[in-house]
Amino acid sequence: MGKRTLLSFSPQIKVIDATLRDGGLVNNFYFEDDFVKKLYQMNIQAGIDYMEFGYKASSEIFDKNKFGKWKFCDEKDLRDIVGNNDTDLKISVMADVGRTNIDRDIIPKDESVIDMVRVASYINTIPAALEMVENCSKKGYETAVNIMAISHANESDLQEALDLIGNSSADGVYLVDSYGSLYPEQTRKLADKYLNMGAKYNKFVGIHAHNNQQLAFANTIDAVACGVNYLDATVNSLGRGAGNCPLELLIGFLKNPKYKLHPILKFIEEEMLQLKKSGVVWGYDIPYLITGVLDRHPSGAIECIKKGRTDYANIYLELMGLE
Repeated sequence: MGKRTLLSFSPQIKVIDATLRDGGLVNNFYFEDDFVKKLYQMNIQAGIDYMEFGYKASSEIFDKNKFGKWKFCDEKDLRDIVGNNDTDLKISVMADVGRTNIDRDIIPKDESVIDMVRVASYINTIPAALEMVENCSKKGYETAVNIMAISHANESDLQEALDLIGNSSADGVYLVDSYGSLYPEQTRKLADKYLNMGAKYNKFVGIHAHNNQQLAFANTIDAVACGVNYLDATVNSLGRGAGNCPLELLIGFLKNPKYKLHPILKFIEEEMLQLKKSGVVWGYDIPYLITGVLDRHPSGAIECIKKGRTDYANIYLELMGLE
């Protein structure tokens, strides 16, 4: 499709609330059922298109005693929250390459309340990701591939990966700024590349941005202007490290009248403030800025913040390998 303006009304746009899934990375997925039920209701009231509950992680790899239930998204746990989900809100989960028992843990769609499975893959594991996609597509699910750490991919590898995805049964592909290192100009160039593939193979294109340099919202709306239709966001930016594009900012920006900001603000007031008071830590901080600028995985910054370090100049030198 053509470029959009800030006042464009685009009914093709779909918003995915990834609060539980990305946010689960900051508290090992230990969310109270009451919190999850209220988030589910918030999404329905706000007109959000998809709610991503968490991962389909293998219990053979991850100890169920060390993670909350949304690391695994068992069908019973999902139904305890949504029943049969007789709503317009669709349910999504993520499956990591190499960390999901796809045959055992992804049941046929007609037995599940899940609508979409998003497969997360680095560029060197795309063939394995597409095996998972084919499995889930045959079971009746909507599917997408999230190519992680795209800032570290070279152009020829990315083009080959996009063509492989284009020739697969995947419904879509996501541009993922895992390290929060992209600037809007880079996002626009990548979005155009993804959209060219999407137009060629009839796939939707989405974006998942991180906020290390406080650009997650800017990169997301620049992708929208380019024609990207599937948009990830999290309430109050809850997510690993610096967090993600804030859902409240995105809904405030989009012009589709089906989206409602008030339920999101009410949820922030009543639930997210309490989550912060309970000691859950996320959001922009200087160590995340440093890893974003250096195009590094945020693990080093996460460790610094856990230790309460504020010697930012030393952290910068350490992460650059100069100390």
